[in-house]
Amino acid sequence: MKFGRFQLQSRTFFGIVDGKQVVEIEGSPFMSYNPTSTIHALSALKTLIPCEPRNFYCAGLNYAAHIEWGAKRKGIAPKYPEKADVGYRSFNALCATDETLIIPADASDMVQFEGELVAVVGKAAKNLTEANALSCIIGYTLGNDVSERNWQKSDRTLWRAKNCDTWKPMGPFITTGLDPMNLDIEIHMNGQRVAGYNTSKMLFSAQRYIAEITRYMTLHPGDVIWLGTDDATEPNLKHGDVCEIVQKDIGILRSPVVRASA
Repeated sequence: MKFGRFQLQSRTFFGIVDGKQVVEIEGSPFMSYNPTSTIHALSALKTLIPCEPRNFYCAGLNYAAHIEWGAKRKGIAPKYPEKADVGYRSFNALCATDETLIIPADASDMVQFEGELVAVVGKAAKNLTEANALSCIIGYTLGNDVSERNWQKSDRTLWRAKNCDTWKPMGPFITTGLDPMNLDIEIHMNGQRVAGYNTSKMLFSAQRYIAEITRYMTLHPGDVIWLGTDDATEPNLKHGDVCEIVQKDIGILRSPVVRASA
C-alpha cells in the first residue's frame, strides 16, 4: 500500500495512492484510519512531506563505494566505519516533492545530492533486536540529503552543511511491504541517470540501525531514519537543475534547484 499526505485548498489529509488517484482516509496511517468514498485526482492535490517527524535520524557513512569515492577525491585511503553511527538532521530542512531546493547565495559550487532510502516509524519502539527491528516500521520513502562539501569540512556539527532550509527533500509517498535491503535507487539530473545503487550494499543494515537507536532512545510514530547513500554524488547541483530520486515502488522525489541571489 502507498500512503501520501496531501493538501487541498486549506485542508490537509492522508490518502491511499492508487495510480493517478488518491482515496482520502479518515484518521492517519500512524493511528487508526478508514478509507472514505472521496476520491481525488492526484494531479489536483499538493503532495506534502509524507509525515512530520518528531525525531529525524540518519545513518553515517553506510556504503563502501561512497566512502571510496570520497577518499579518492581527498587523495587518502578509505576508512570504513566500525559500527553503525547515528546522526541527526533538522526538521526545518524538510521539503516536499516538487518544492524548490534553494542554495544560499554564499554557498560554494560544491552542493551535492545524496539519494537515500528512508525508514518511517509506525509505532513506538524501545529495546528492539535486529530480529524484530522492522516490526516498528510502517514503510519506506525517499530522501535527498543535500550537502555543501566545503561547509561540511568546517562545520563541526554540520549545522549549515546538511541542514539549510529545503535541503532535505523527502517523499513523495510511504510504501508498505518493501524489503529495505533489496531496493534499487536511482538519481536523475535533468532527465539523465547519473547514479544508482541497490540497498543490499549497506555496510550496516536498516535492522542494525533501528536496533542500535532503540537501545538508548524511544522511536515514535512518524520518526524517520535516513539510511545513507552509495556511489559518487556528482554532478554538483546548480541553478536551474532538476534533481530526482527514483524508486519504482515509492515514486519520484523531484526537486527543482534555485540559487538565491546575493
